[in-house]
Amino acid sequence: MRRRDMLGAGIALALRKDKLDEAAALVDKAAAAGDVRAAALHVQQGRVTLARGFGQARGPEEIFLLASITKPMTATGVMILVERRRVSLDDPVRRYLPEFTGGDRDLVTVRQLLTHTSGLPDMLPENLELRKRFAPLSEFVARTCKTPLLFKPGAQVRYQSMGILLAAEIAQRVTGTPFRDFLRKELFEPLGMRRTSLGLGGRKIPDTARCQVPDEAWGWNSPYWRDFGAPWGGAHGSAGDIARFLRYFARPSGGVLRPAAAQSMVRSQTPGSKEAYGFGWRVTAGGFGRACSEGTYGHSGSTGTMCWMDPARDLSFVLLTTKPMAESGPSLLRPVSDLVSESA
Repeated sequence: MRRRDMLGAGIALALRKDKLDEAAALVDKAAAAGDVRAAALHVQQGRVTLARGFGQARGPEEIFLLASITKPMTATGVMILVERRRVSLDDPVRRYLPEFTGGDRDLVTVRQLLTHTSGLPDMLPENLELRKRFAPLSEFVARTCKTPLLFKPGAQVRYQSMGILLAAEIAQRVTGTPFRDFLRKELFEPLGMRRTSLGLGGRKIPDTARCQVPDEAWGWNSPYWRDFGAPWGGAHGSAGDIARFLRYFARPSGGVLRPAAAQSMVRSQTPGSKEAYGFGWRVTAGGFGRACSEGTYGHSGSTGTMCWMDPARDLSFVLLTTKPMAESGPSLLRPVSDLVSESA
């Protein structure tokens, strides 16, 4: 049987091959049983790389719906504009979105949109109703600008996709360019992320891995959602591209952000909170693999995706699957992540 993998020579010298074999075997078993239809695993330390596709994946560079791994991409787009002095992190959101005003909304800053401290909800109360009638992204923005805040801005850390939505809307208005096009030109192309796009990027849905969810006209596999371009969860990409994105922040060099700005994104911007976030990235110690070092950053996604980078050991991990996180997290994503974290 031909293995669809690329294994760097001499991996045993840098990484524990037994741990990587055990990690890959877990994914292989889930795919062989049909529990996970498709998956892609990418592990890298230095020049040594393990990249494999499993199940129905068409090799290690299969395209998956990334879900919330999109969030640090969106945050990076906004930080590019911060560096260019076209946006300020400490400006009130209403400076860029005048309709976002009234009460405590006037206090919300761009920084709080990117650090889950704005008081906005994760999802709108009417999220499902909007999706069922194929509402455009602009309507989500309009509703978010009017939705009640859950707490005083800055008072708590609470995961919020709608804050990321407004951050992307700010970038779109400032540049006058569709946000998906801005990310392609300013982030994906400079980093060589040729298989990544916000939305379908001109692909057809059959060219991507199909999520293991019921077929619904507004669901994850629908033409509506796949090309919706939700800046909080609508990107598509490959495991190799996500590894490039992760590793950029460990050793940033020109082309996207200055090193200081890139490094600020993967340092905690929410001191004192158990759930630590940088700008777009989760940076909670121990939040990824059980052996990850302090300073590890990453993200996961509800479609069944997880990625992290441990700069202290130059170790990156990406596992993309078609099985939703609620089911694949405990049974596959976290166990595989733990094994990889113990491989270095």
